[in-house]
Amino acid sequence: MNDCDTCAYNFYDEEYDCYTCEMNLDEDEYAKFLQGHYSHCPYYRDGDEYKISRKQ
Repeated sequence: MNDCDTCAYNFYDEEYDCYTCEMNLDEDEYAKFLQGHYSHCPYYRDGDEYKISRKQ
């Protein structure tokens, strides 16, 4: 499982029948992202809404 599987920005696009990232990136950020300048996605946000409540 990669980070995209649990990311809050990962949405299923019914038109294209695949998952896509809904993070709004400007042109420079998108170019850096595609070139692989990051070892992990800096925009990742955990989509698990119950993560905090399980710790209580």
